[in-house]
Amino acid sequence: MTDLKTLTIQDFEKLVDTAFEVRSAEAGLQLSLVEVKAMGAGARDGGAFSVLLQGPPEPVLEQSIYTLFQPDLGEQDLFLVPVAEKDAGIQYEAVFT
Repeated sequence: MTDLKTLTIQDFEKLVDTAFEVRSAEAGLQLSLVEVKAMGAGARDGGAFSVLLQGPPEPVLEQSIYTLFQPDLGEQDLFLVPVAEKDAGIQYEAVFT
């Protein structure tokens, strides 16, 4: 598992359009990384950033910490917040400061 504290915006930029398996929710639920956005200065190397993940219309995940798995990053516990409902489903944001 990659240390969550050392992840940078570059680690996620190369994973846009890849799937993340939500291991702490309904079986088989996957989210796709659709956007990575710089957010200015932060405590981590390279500054703060956010990631936007696209999920299906159902189930809708509540704002909470979820265990996500992606082969390059391993398992990570991320605080996800539902931020938008699109035709394709629900979008979730995780912020790294």
